[in-house]
Amino acid sequence: MELKFILEALLFSAQKPMTLKELREVFSATAGAEDSTETARAFKKVKDEELLACLEQLSAEHESAGRSYRLANVAGAWQFVTQPDYAPWLRSLLGVKARPPRLSQAALETLAIIAYRQPVTRAEVEQVRGVNVDGTMQTLLERGLVEQSGRAEVVGRPALYSTTAAFLEYFGLKELGDLPAADELRRLPVERPPAPVTADPGLATLPPETLQSSGPASADSDPATDATPSAEGTPPAQA
Repeated sequence: MELKFILEALLFSAQKPMTLKELREVFSATAGAEDSTETARAFKKVKDEELLACLEQLSAEHESAGRSYRLANVAGAWQFVTQPDYAPWLRSLLGVKARPPRLSQAALETLAIIAYRQPVTRAEVEQVRGVNVDGTMQTLLERGLVEQSGRAEVVGRPALYSTTAAFLEYFGLKELGDLPAADELRRLPVERPPAPVTADPGLATLPPETLQSSGPASADSDPATDATPSAEGTPPAQA
């Protein structure tokens, strides 16, 4: 029995996309069952490379056969999907599922910036867009399209944001490398605040010799200039 045909049967019967890890777990569970056969036990330790090779072969075979369905890899998970040409008949059969409202233009622009420049801070997104993105970011977070992925090593340690697997599924992408080229968006200059400085050597983010402390005014300053009161602070002349 060929491995690719076992995979075909599993994916055909699955109710959701399956990752390589989930497929390996199925093979392991089948081999460990009390009534497992010698054939099942032979696939107990199947490797990801073997699974991927068979899945890609299956995908190519179904694509070349020109059938009404194909094997697709979306966000790292495999699933049989029907070709878009057959959507009218499927809608009549299955009905139309309620979908979340479409993303606004502002949300799409913000999402594009995050996708191409991730990980990125909220302030950096606002520099590129030129407007406040608080409400838009909240929408993207609630929809699960972006997530907090860490903190930037700059003053204040602001949150960094990246796209999620749901983002790949939403746009039908296998991986981020499948995004259309957008070199101009990646090259837009964005200024980041300086890295945080601390006088504690155990916490310093810069070498101790480069740390600077804010002290009194330097000896190079002009005393006359420093002592001159501002016009605002000059008392009114006596009559």
